[in-house]
Amino acid sequence: MLALEIIGEHEIYVWHVDGVAGRVKFEDGFFHGVFAHLKDSALFDEVDVVCGAVAWPGELDIAPDAMHDELAAHGEWILN
Repeated sequence: MLALEIIGEHEIYVWHVDGVAGRVKFEDGFFHGVFAHLKDSALFDEVDVVCGAVAWPGELDIAPDAMHDELAAHGEWILN
């Protein structure tokens, strides 16, 4: 992944180095377990790119390969 931008509450837009790009939306069902605290928008907005993955402090990240595949196929990835 090359870059990301926060585009809304619990929504980001990501660009991959190979040109694949799209919106990633995190719905309420995503925020459970280790990700529960990210429902707080201020904590969610600490999102960044770390070693090619969408990540947050505390070594939390989402699968970069799954995200890339969904964006390549559909132009967006909705996590719930």
